[in-house]
This record gives sequence, C-alpha cells and structure tokens, in this order.
Amino acid sequence: MAGGEDVIVVDGRGQILGRLASIVAKKLLEGKRVVVLNAQDIVVSGDPVMVIQSYKRTVLGVRSHYSHRLRPKRPRSPTRLFKATVRGMLPKRNSRGREALRRLRVYVGVPREFQGVEATRFREADASRLSRGYVTLGRIAYELGWRGEVEG
Repeated sequence: MAGGEDVIVVDGRGQILGRLASIVAKKLLEGKRVVVLNAQDIVVSGDPVMVIQSYKRTVLGVRSHYSHRLRPKRPRSPTRLFKATVRGMLPKRNSRGREALRRLRVYVGVPREFQGVEATRFREADASRLSRGYVTLGRIAYELGWRGEVEG
C-alpha cells in the first residue's frame, strides 16, 4: 500500500461478519485504507444449515426468463461476499461511498506482503461472544460453488 494514508490490517479469523463489516465501513468512511486478511474464516452467526440455505436461495435461486447474461451476478467467493456486505453499509450511490469501497482490500489467507504485519482484531466483533452456532464464509462460499480451499 502506497502513500501516507493510514492502513489498518485486520485479521478476519473468528470475527462476526456483520459487526466486522460495520466497523470496516466506518473506518473506510473516515478515509483510512483497510486490508482484511483470512476472509474465509469470518463467521456468520446462526444455524449453519439455515444460513447456507439462505445464501443458496439468494445467490442460486435468482433466474431470468430471457438470458443468463441478464440475471444478477452474485458473489460466491469469501472475499466478494465480505466486500458485498461492506458495500451494503456504504453510501454507494455517491462518490464518497465509491471512493471508500476502493480503499478496501480483502484476501483469502495472508499474502506475502502482509506476513510479518501485526493484524488488528476487534473485540466487539469476536465470535467468542456467540452463544449459538455459526458457519464460516469459506464454508458458505464452498457450498455456493467456490473452488478455493476450505478447512473443516
């Protein structure tokens, strides 16, 4: 990342999707660059079967009578699922929101350039606060047809 801008490196492992996305959206609107690592390990709270069914209905259930090119393109990888969540929390119809989304980078795993960097974790978004079940974005993406590697 170039420039004198503030860069926040976030470790997504064991962080709750919605809470993490709202924190990241606020940081982006403040003008900071945000890098999210380990997107495949971000968790979505709820019964795993119900969460996966809900995503499948949203992503795979949308059809068009006219052409496969005209139906909406839905995200299937963990990086795109997270980016779509953050995008929903930004004012995307004006330039401020679009610029904020351009400052977001999301990665599966940890790229070489961030190997030794200390990553931030947000206590208020930690999955240890959950009392019920959850599923990772990697598992959801795999169920949607993503071809990346999933552990567990």
